[in-house]
Parts: sequence; C-alpha cells; structure tokens
Amino acid sequence: METTKKKVTKDTVIGEVINDPEARKVIEKYFGNGCFTCPGIKVESLSFGAMMHNIDPEKVVKEINEIGGN
Repeated sequence: METTKKKVTKDTVIGEVINDPEARKVIEKYFGNGCFTCPGIKVESLSFGAMMHNIDPEKVVKEINEIGGN
C-alpha cells in the first residue's frame, strides 16, 4: 500500500523530516549529525537550520523532495 508523502518546505520542522531514513541522510549531509541530539529539532525549521549552517534552504528542501522523504 503506497502512502502519500507530504511535500517538504523550508518551514517544515527538522524533527518531522528526520523520521525518513533518506531525508535524515540529507540533513546529516548539510547540517551534520549534531542536529539529531539537539532539542531544537522539535521546533526549528529547515530554513533556520540552513541559516545556522550557511546553506541555501531551497537546496536542502529540493533534495529532500526529490527523494520523496519526510
């Protein structure tokens, strides 16, 4: 049974994304693995994380959506 995945945006909370193993790899690639132990992932958006790591948030969002992860 196929499930429909919600499209990820720059306002999506990081904690909602990392449940998908492929999306988790993208987060680790751009933000490092420190995000996974940071309590902020429950409230911080992808755009905030990208800003903190000097990354274009659209690049991260695009890559996550291309793999269909969230």
